[in-house]
Amino acid sequence: MTLPISRRRFLARAGSVSAFSAFACPWPGVGAASPQSGSGFALVDLHVHLDNSTLDQVLALSQERGVKFGIVEHAGTRENQYPTVLSNDAELGRYLAMLDGKPVFKGIQAEWTDWMGCFSRETLARLDYVLTDAMTFPGRDGQRVKLWEPDAARRVDMADKQAFMDRFVDWHEEIMDREPFDILANVSWLPAGLAEDWEAYWTPPRMKRVIDAAVKHGVALEISSSYKLPKVPFLTRAKAAGVKFTFGSNGRYPKMGQLDYSVLMARQLELKASDLFTPAPDGQKAVQRRKA
Repeated sequence: MTLPISRRRFLARAGSVSAFSAFACPWPGVGAASPQSGSGFALVDLHVHLDNSTLDQVLALSQERGVKFGIVEHAGTRENQYPTVLSNDAELGRYLAMLDGKPVFKGIQAEWTDWMGCFSRETLARLDYVLTDAMTFPGRDGQRVKLWEPDAARRVDMADKQAFMDRFVDWHEEIMDREPFDILANVSWLPAGLAEDWEAYWTPPRMKRVIDAAVKHGVALEISSSYKLPKVPFLTRAKAAGVKFTFGSNGRYPKMGQLDYSVLMARQLELKASDLFTPAPDGQKAVQRRKA
């Protein structure tokens, strides 16, 4: 079976991590500073995939780069076509067992809006976090459309770009209202035809709607080094609103842990440890405190 075009084909190549000012690491169990950072801050990349690699390769790369990884496997129904999709408690349990005792954080990338029904709350609570994004969108027929794929414009009405953008912001709010997850990844990403004029579509009122929903539901926003998003105006507003942030590469081997843009934005925004997401303790995770 031929799988749909992967997100990784649309990622901009990031370089090695540059030096930045030290600030305290909020992550329990994260040790010495990255040799690439030139500071006392231990870098954490919470958006790492195991596609085209082994866990041993990824762990070696983590040590080499001085970046602790959070592994996320795609999770949801079988309709979500990826190299690996976790679709039930047994599969999620085996994934968790593989990561047990390893120096990584355990996450999933939740797909579509029906992923919660695949798993028990008890098994989901064994994760450190759940990550998702808004890049899979309802098409004309209500079916899921991956907006980064070439036929997306045919399957989703984008003729009126501003009208599509209003629906896209509605979609961000809807998934945060409906789904118990911790991190919204690839924030402010736009499909082809809109991305070229980002500022025209991510207006201050639209930014505010997404930011307000994140604050309301306790959702952290990823600073993506793959897409170099969100841009400064969005991040500045999010920080002022009290949003928590994470760093993410959306990396497949060997591109994970390349966090240049995340680090640059952290410096520019003067982020402190208190601005960064920390996994909630047992009993307070999104999948436990929010009804699926």
